[in-house]
Amino acid sequence: MYSPQAPLSLGEGPGVRPSNEIKNTMKLNLNVQPLSTWLKPVNENTPLVIAGPCSAETEDQLLATAHLLAKTGKVAALRAGIWKPRTRPGEFEGIGSIGLEWLKRAKAETGLPVATEVATAKHVEEALAAGVDVLWVGARSTANPFTVQEIADAVRGVDIPVIVKNPVNPDLSLWIGALERINNAGITKLAAIHRGFSSHEKTAFRNQPMWELAIQLKTLCPELPIINDPSHICGNREIIPYISQKALDLDMQGLIIESHIDPSIAWTDAKQQVTPSALADIIDHLTLRHSEAQNAEFSDKLAELRKEIDRLDDQIIQKIAERMNVAEKIGEYKRDNDVTVLQVNRWDEILQKRITFGKALKLDEDFTAKLLELLHNESIRKQTEIMNAKPVA
Repeated sequence: MYSPQAPLSLGEGPGVRPSNEIKNTMKLNLNVQPLSTWLKPVNENTPLVIAGPCSAETEDQLLATAHLLAKTGKVAALRAGIWKPRTRPGEFEGIGSIGLEWLKRAKAETGLPVATEVATAKHVEEALAAGVDVLWVGARSTANPFTVQEIADAVRGVDIPVIVKNPVNPDLSLWIGALERINNAGITKLAAIHRGFSSHEKTAFRNQPMWELAIQLKTLCPELPIINDPSHICGNREIIPYISQKALDLDMQGLIIESHIDPSIAWTDAKQQVTPSALADIIDHLTLRHSEAQNAEFSDKLAELRKEIDRLDDQIIQKIAERMNVAEKIGEYKRDNDVTVLQVNRWDEILQKRITFGKALKLDEDFTAKLLELLHNESIRKQTEIMNAKPVA
């Protein structure tokens, strides 16, 4: 049985600062339909789950997996890769167009809507002709505006749901640009897939979750559905329950999980696929939560606590402003005495003392260090401006 809990030591990679090009105050003007108008969970007690093998390998493999997934009564749609963009040539690049016929048969026999990845206009044309219900744009394609535009042009005028994975690298602008291109083509049944981001840093994950980027996207366009892809974030089946639960707790609208009748012999991504029965077990142990409670007493208490947060935030901002005023005075003093802006020994002293103090107050060390870095960088910026300012005549 899978547990949705993960070790407390499980790292989730470095944080990412908001893009200078995308301001948090900006709202995206996307015209999108609610996810419930084109794809729904099997029932109100089950999260929306899209599942199926990473690759359609053989007709028997795809059909057998599809029937077992349908039998669980927990899967809303069947996914399978027909064309597989691979990092290096010579690897299995998908079964190709013949796999669309297998998808058609799986759809007819199980009643499940079917989804596949498209990377060219020809893929789109063939998938539409085969009656594929949902198309998705892969991470490598999202990173290339030319490819996304080709796909957008191919679906123009077609009433088909399209879901767009985040690009390989942590670039929010590329992700947004791909969504805008598809939306501008008239696609309103639109969603994003959060599948994590490539990083040189080695952690427990195949792709760093970098939840903050998905949260930024949600903030910029609250009506845009975001579906989490724990398979590609994890890269191994053991921590899929943990990521799945966290995604749902962050109000993501569903999960897309790779499932294979026998992952041990899968032709692609064997380690991150689960059997249909294991998938059912994962789903059974997920906790569904609501974005807003219906309990009046809870709402009143939450409003009271949020007022307290607002009050404390105001105090924090005020204190930061006071800190920056002192930093400016220090900058003036350094300028008048020909002292450099950056003094490494002082910065090390601040880090060590404040992190120790924060730890005593039960603050996470990494959080305290990042907060101090932000404050220090802003202090350096202000002092540098003072150093380089022309003297007043």
